[in-house]
Amino acid sequence: MNVLFLCTGNSARSILAESVLNSLGVGQGRFRAYSAGSHPSGTVHPFALDLLTKNHFSTEGLRSKSWDEFAQSGAPELDFVFTVCDDAAGEVCPVWPGQPVIAHWGVPDPAAVVGDEEAQRHAFFMALNQLSNRIGLFASLPFDKLDRLKLQHALNEIGRA
Repeated sequence: MNVLFLCTGNSARSILAESVLNSLGVGQGRFRAYSAGSHPSGTVHPFALDLLTKNHFSTEGLRSKSWDEFAQSGAPELDFVFTVCDDAAGEVCPVWPGQPVIAHWGVPDPAAVVGDEEAQRHAFFMALNQLSNRIGLFASLPFDKLDRLKLQHALNEIGRA
């Protein structure tokens, strides 16, 4: 199943989510995660890369990119699209190939935290923790036993957790 995580800048939260799900899903052959932004920053935040590396998540191939890449002909057909920031959730998204189930999993932006380095790194840790918990719940859903409506409800509930 192809999963796209969206945020505005595609430098922190969506990048963290992409790496976490690929670390969980690729070995099982169940998921392929991607990330993108409505207004990509063009760079991945160094604290995101550092945190992923320290926690043994892959950073290979991670880059900040536009969500337009996933709305073009030849893009992977998406099964799920998750917005992880409130700004991206409020924007008009492109039409995604594959008619994916869409849900909002808002997470506070760690890149927006003002303070010393310790406070900023803590914000990244909290974002990774929240995303990891939600992704774990998502990955454990009995997809073969849920119709689209029940699946949508489950994904919305995970976003509220």
